[in-house]
Amino acid sequence: MTTSPHSAYRPEYFTPIYEMAVAQFEKAAASINLDPNVWQRFVAPKRALMVSVPIRMGDDSIRVFTGYRVHHDNTLGPSKGGIRYHPDVNLGEVCALAMWMTWKCALVGLPFGGAKGGIRCDPRAMSRVELQRLTRRYTAEILPILGPDIDVPAPDMGTNEQTMAWMMDTYSQFKGYAVPGVVTGKPIAIGGSQGRNEATGRGVVYTILEAMKHLGVQPEGKRAAIQGFGNVGSITAKALVEAGCRVIARFGQRNGRCRPRPWPASPGARPVPGQPHRAGRRPRHLRECSCPTPERPTSQRPSRRALQIAVLASSRTCS
Repeated sequence: MTTSPHSAYRPEYFTPIYEMAVAQFEKAAASINLDPNVWQRFVAPKRALMVSVPIRMGDDSIRVFTGYRVHHDNTLGPSKGGIRYHPDVNLGEVCALAMWMTWKCALVGLPFGGAKGGIRCDPRAMSRVELQRLTRRYTAEILPILGPDIDVPAPDMGTNEQTMAWMMDTYSQFKGYAVPGVVTGKPIAIGGSQGRNEATGRGVVYTILEAMKHLGVQPEGKRAAIQGFGNVGSITAKALVEAGCRVIARFGQRNGRCRPRPWPASPGARPVPGQPHRAGRRPRHLRECSCPTPERPTSQRPSRRALQIAVLASSRTCS
């Protein structure tokens, strides 16, 4: 293997998360004796666009947000990847996620390259009107590298099908006709796919079940702890319970709940709140947790309580 092209200098996107992505790629490339020229090409993104996104806030002030869109590779077809809204979004994280999208598309034989995008903001602190303005202005700013044959965004952390509807509408306004193929993950009423909302969470569960099968373990009765309880985490919890597991701990961005009895799986059921898990407490029923499932930003450190749950959950095997 040749030396890394980044050994002499460190580009702006060369953050710890990007270093991890590159290290993973280099390990895989070495194992298959990848051509050094191809290897050097793949350790850097094809293009990275950083944009200013000024919008008028609800209090009539103007605020400028920073947005990103990165194309890692488009050899197999248009680049493909989600758009996330989160306070910790940065260029390095987006570049790493775009690289991983390239590998995912290639491994499953999809005719897409890897891309990723995002805006550094806190969507929970913004109104619906502010989020719409933010999305439409961001779409207008990245328009030159957007399109069904160029780059196709999708929802990610902090975004949803409504975000994609705004993006599609904004792009279509510039084109003069409806272009539903410019995004995926949009509402079914305007051309979205059934099951898209549940796909990521169910993918997590399929992976867990396949791992259990490989280990010769049955899912019935196994305990699960879930960090992150947004779209992915909540659907993961429901699917795990449907598979026979017992979800005994779950954590959102600000708090968590744990209880010795599992939460119900039916969509209409309202879980009875359990005891908040405080730092320093070690509930005995968590020591046998079989499958901790993280759902958090790649650059975000797990909370102290989440780390405690993970350590307790990992202290015993799935057997």
